[in-house]
Formats: sequence, C-alpha cells, structure tokens
Amino acid sequence: MIDFFAIVTIMFWPVIPLFWIPVHFATSFFRKIGFLTYIMPVITWLPCVYLTYHYKGFLLTLKINLPLVLNIFGIPLLIFGSLLHIWTARLLGIWGIIGLPEISTRVKENLVTGGPFSIVRHPTYSAHTLIFSGIFLITGSIAVGVITLLDFIVINSIIIPLEEKELLARFGEEYVTYKKKVSSRILPWIY
Repeated sequence: MIDFFAIVTIMFWPVIPLFWIPVHFATSFFRKIGFLTYIMPVITWLPCVYLTYHYKGFLLTLKINLPLVLNIFGIPLLIFGSLLHIWTARLLGIWGIIGLPEISTRVKENLVTGGPFSIVRHPTYSAHTLIFSGIFLITGSIAVGVITLLDFIVINSIIIPLEEKELLARFGEEYVTYKKKVSSRILPWIY
C-alpha cells in the first residue's frame, strides 16, 4: 500500500505543471480554444504516466529509511493536506478547481477570500505541499521527495507568479486589495 501511494503521487504530479503553466502563461490562447484546453494536459501527461509505470520498479527501490516517528508524522500531514484540498475545492467549486474561469470568459467566478484564503492566497498549493510531504515521510521514496521539492519550487517560482498575473487581469483592484490583506502565498507568515 505504501508503494501505491508513492507511485500514484509520482504519476499524477506532472498534471499540475503540464496544465497550469501553459494555461497561466497563455491564457488568451486557451480562452480561444476553450474546452479543448483539457486535451493538452492529457496528451502531455500520458507519456509521463507510461514512463513512471515502466520504471516503477526502479523508482520504488530508491528509498530512505526514515525514523518511525517521521513516518508517523507524515500521516497527519497527508490527512491535513487532503482536508485542506477538499476545503479549497469546495470554496472554489468544481469549475474553479479545474481552471474553467481561466479558459472561458463565460464562466464568471468571484474572488474567494474566505476560509483558508484569508490566511494564504494559494491554499490549494499549500495542500499539495502538505500532501506530498506527508507521502514522502510515510513512504521514504526519494522520487516522491524530489517531486515534493520540485513542486514547491515550480509552484512558487513559475505557477504562482503567472497565476497572480492572470488573477490581477481578471479581478483588478479587488485582487490588489486582497494581496495587501493576505501577504502570504502558501505558507502562513512567510511570503
């Protein structure tokens, strides 16, 4: 079961950058093609799934024997991250969580500022960090550890800046005010 968590994490993580980087980088293009946007991450993600599955034996053998206390600490991180992700998904709604407002001008969403969004501007990415960290601590998988670090770096250095540019274009002064009120991106009290 532990290896299952590790391989699923490795398989599904690429969807995040393969969808969100292009969508936030070229929002106007993806608005023109609309729902066809969702074909792009599937086409680019399937080769990643194949390679992960093909090399799963190798990927799953690279492990660190972490102390039991760290393995156990991974469980609440995974649970809390999962609950946070569910909470943010409920607040954003199905259309918001799958990025429809970014690719369709017909879908109008309000800026969500309540719940975890009142503490950090991107709690969905906070949830990813908690989930991936928890799975790494539980499994000791070096590949999951690399993905956890890579996710944190890619989210903070590429996806969030692109997303905030798009949110500023969509919400204008309302988003500027929100950024002043909630200064932390994904970790409370840390920009």
